[in-house]
Amino acid sequence: MPNYTIREITTLPHMLAQYPLIKQLNPDMQEAAYEALLKQMLPNGYRMAGIFDEDGVCLGLSGFWINTKLYSGKYLEIDNFVIDASSRSQQLGKRLVDWLQVLAIKEGCQTIMLDAYSSNQAAHKFYFREGFNIKGYHFYKTL
Repeated sequence: MPNYTIREITTLPHMLAQYPLIKQLNPDMQEAAYEALLKQMLPNGYRMAGIFDEDGVCLGLSGFWINTKLYSGKYLEIDNFVIDASSRSQQLGKRLVDWLQVLAIKEGCQTIMLDAYSSNQAAHKFYFREGFNIKGYHFYKTL
């Protein structure tokens, strides 16, 4: 069984190197836009973690934020969770969610939350299997 390492990706250059994975989740995302958005997000507390194989190749990642809301208390929000298409069905997503949950507990969070695209049925099935529930609707309006 291969050995995997999960660790935080802490620098902008290392986050930018994960663009091919981000593109799998967001096919229309251009690399320049990814960089510009990261530069806006990082000062606001955006963080990223990846699961790496023995050769140091990132096979999956998740961005995340830690914040507080009235209805949830302190929370960890999973953002842009993706496992490389060629590495799925190997429990990598579960390992990454478990790592994020341990981190959330360590950070004093009461909840973990996330948004999943309404069309991504495979993600819904995965998150239900991992113990997530639907709390409400996430409304979105383009300006």
